[in-house]
Amino acid sequence: MARFMSRLWCKLESSGRHLPIVLNAVLVFSITAEVSYLVLVEAPLEPEQKKTEWSSMWKAMHLFAQYFMLGNITWNASLFVKTNPSIRGVFLGGDALGQGWRYCYNCETHTPPRCSHCYDCNVCVLRRDHHCVFFGQCVGFYNYRYFLTCLLFMWAGLLYAVFMNAEVFIVILKEGVTFHSVLLLLMPWIMLVSGQVTARAFAFAFIADTCVVGFLLVAAFLFFHVILMLRGQTTREWYSTRKPYNLGAVANIRECLGKYWYICWLCPLIPSPLPGDGINFKVTGSLEPMK
Repeated sequence: MARFMSRLWCKLESSGRHLPIVLNAVLVFSITAEVSYLVLVEAPLEPEQKKTEWSSMWKAMHLFAQYFMLGNITWNASLFVKTNPSIRGVFLGGDALGQGWRYCYNCETHTPPRCSHCYDCNVCVLRRDHHCVFFGQCVGFYNYRYFLTCLLFMWAGLLYAVFMNAEVFIVILKEGVTFHSVLLLLMPWIMLVSGQVTARAFAFAFIADTCVVGFLLVAAFLFFHVILMLRGQTTREWYSTRKPYNLGAVANIRECLGKYWYICWLCPLIPSPLPGDGINFKVTGSLEPMK
């Protein structure tokens, strides 16, 4: 019985690690399907415009933008998960240990500066930033580009979904932006229970509210990591108020996104080799925490 419970617990724990990825995928594809329905069926155009070629052009442009963002989100997320940010398979060159090197008793090896052990992944990660719960993977030197680009397109996609839902449900109400429509956005459940709106209008308002919450959360996370990138810091270094690796804004961006940082964010297929190796970093300040 004890063995059976132990095996069952191991299976549940293993499947639980993939649960955030599944939930994220369901959320992203659900919002995409709902916005596609808005574009194709509930297009917020004037009756005269729907009878012209502009209607088809409008739908084509919106669908292209929508699926371009979806493609970038899924591709970057896939590359982020597949890219190994750890020290596994990396020659660390332990013969010339310098300042900032430490010994990891879990991995039983010396690790370079900015490298730390992740107890979720059970391995040391090069230039470790944090463990991303939503993808079950650590954010490190080799996959930071895909993580940041995925956040960027998630933010853009949620903003697009917010505007589309808000525009459509206002058209459905046929009254423009009024006190009634604002209340529907702020308190959709109360408006539905009190019989002030139809179930159709409630559905669009509720989805718009969900997208707004997601947009604010992703925007805060994206803003935080953009600031870290510009300052040449990781999350752990931000907590300790250290900036010993600050090379300037442009050089810091190049360190994270690679040689072609100005265009590589458009598509994950654009090659952008990183200037470093994740082991050696140029020190421009004190390694001690600032007081």
